[in-house]
Amino acid sequence: MLYEQSINKTAALLFLVASFISGCASLDAPPEPHDPLERYNRAVYKFNEDFDRVVAKPVAQFYQDVLPAPVDKGLTNFFSNINDVIVLANDLMQLKVEQSAQDLARIFFNTTIGLLGFIDVASHLDLPKHNEDFGQTLGYWGVPPGPYFVLPIFGPSTIRDSVGLGVDYAAFYPIFNRVDNTAVEWSLFALDLIDQRADLLGASQLLEEAALDPYIFTREAYLQRRLNFVYDGNPPQKEEEFDPFKPIE
Repeated sequence: MLYEQSINKTAALLFLVASFISGCASLDAPPEPHDPLERYNRAVYKFNEDFDRVVAKPVAQFYQDVLPAPVDKGLTNFFSNINDVIVLANDLMQLKVEQSAQDLARIFFNTTIGLLGFIDVASHLDLPKHNEDFGQTLGYWGVPPGPYFVLPIFGPSTIRDSVGLGVDYAAFYPIFNRVDNTAVEWSLFALDLIDQRADLLGASQLLEEAALDPYIFTREAYLQRRLNFVYDGNPPQKEEEFDPFKPIE
């Protein structure tokens, strides 16, 4: 199927890029065990910072200034409801039966009574928002995270989470799987990213003010957050080091 081909190509490309970059990495200093691609990652991090400063942040600030607060909140709810489809798919793949039922109910109530998700009815019905994705599903089934890997535009990730992101968008993201018009697909996708960036305006300012080295702060915060998600709030000290040739036990 088409999405399966996209998944395979995404995974293969990411591993090839990581392997190439690893071979070109500087040998001047021993890398962090979880960040052997630091030289590359810092370059992409700098590119993302420049892109954010010149493009993403001004657009997000304009978006937030122009839209009335209720409309902004409604769009955030709408895209959150779309994301719940990804969450539900990964609930099922992780065999989380009770959580699957809750998230299915969230989608049903928000899509119907909540007018396609613009109103978050489900949260008022004690149906909490969950966070699941294919990167977490891979972790649930024992796939190690691999090296820290900064993606252009999308930001901090790992090899496992990068593959997971590709799978989620190719296989489960409703905008790419239920909308037939390419221009509408990409417009909605761009609007989703802008809305997410607008919601993070306050957090990015806090990061700039608080962190001596924003790259390290972002890396450690991301890795700890993902570890917590994979183990549902009860993580070990660290996940197993990446070894692509070691079979999963």
